[in-house]
Amino acid sequence: MSERFSFTLLANDGAARRGRLSTPHGLVETPAFMPVGTQATVKAMLPEHVRETGADVVLGNVYHLMLRPGAERVDRLGGLHRFMNWPHTILTDSGGFQVMSLAALRKLDADGVTFKSHIDGSMHRLTPERSIEIQGLLGSDIQMQLDECVRLPASRDEIARGMRLSLDWAERSRTAFEGFGGPEAGRALFGIVQGGDDLALREESATALSAMPFEGYSIGGLAVGEPQQVMFDVTAATTAFLPTEKPRYLMGVGTPDDLVGSVARGVDMFDCVMPTRAGRHGVAYTRFGKLNLKNARHAEQIAPLDPEGPTEISRSYSRAYLHHLIRAGEMLGATLLTWNNIAYYQALMRRLRTAIEEGRFDDEAAVIREGWVRGDVVSS
Repeated sequence: MSERFSFTLLANDGAARRGRLSTPHGLVETPAFMPVGTQATVKAMLPEHVRETGADVVLGNVYHLMLRPGAERVDRLGGLHRFMNWPHTILTDSGGFQVMSLAALRKLDADGVTFKSHIDGSMHRLTPERSIEIQGLLGSDIQMQLDECVRLPASRDEIARGMRLSLDWAERSRTAFEGFGGPEAGRALFGIVQGGDDLALREESATALSAMPFEGYSIGGLAVGEPQQVMFDVTAATTAFLPTEKPRYLMGVGTPDDLVGSVARGVDMFDCVMPTRAGRHGVAYTRFGKLNLKNARHAEQIAPLDPEGPTEISRSYSRAYLHHLIRAGEMLGATLLTWNNIAYYQALMRRLRTAIEEGRFDDEAAVIREGWVRGDVVSS
């Protein structure tokens, strides 16, 4: 295991990048998709099975973990890695997304945000300093500054206000990170670019953050309802102003098509609840696109999800059986489909990494998309 965080850029193919993160808990091959373990668990999965899919890193969430079981308790119990039996890399969100998603339960001011717990109504205060303190107590390898994510559409004045508040919080987060010994522990802190769908504000944010000594940079405030092309345009405009020698993380994204398109625009890291949430709701991701196993057309199909899929789940279990499990409300159905979906996302990332190394990213992306286009024919 490495003692300190580092990033090595191994290859380029156009704007697409192949890299490697080194963290105190192992290596992360990029482009990387990080399964979301919001409450110290990737829902419906054992940690060792998540690892078997090829995942190098999972994500935890400050807001949820500070409410339950509490950061101080996790620290007393040996840190988040030991607590959740995941000895590999962990990235933690700062709680900034909840500043947006729980707007009805919070009060925002220049110093921080006060939340009313969605669990029991108790009041909690989150500032940039407290967010970094919590992440240090959890012991995550990659930490995020506290930011304000403004929901789109919004006025330019509102987007600019949120972006500049996030810049102020970035400076405070960095000071706190250094004060709590993050660099000495080998950990990383990422700044978060905000600016909504305004390219000039994105440039201002990215330029200001690039002048700060962050180990990596995140692109926030996207995947919040804007059209995909807007997300792609903002991502491309933002990466143009970020340091090439440091990792770029597009937060909360997304569909397989989002991932391929964003890798093409220079992004290295992704997270999203989509594959796990879809699995719990009866949807499987395959190289032929999505399959809704709730549909009656699967009730007598003996074919597997994909005879050439990345796991025994996709190759061995019939669609009829998976349909039965989902319709019967059996927990095994959610587990098997979640397992399949995470494995599909990891296999997709491996394909993209290999294609970048071999200088054929555009061709591989076209093959992947063609599989989804032909999905209704091939998978029926």
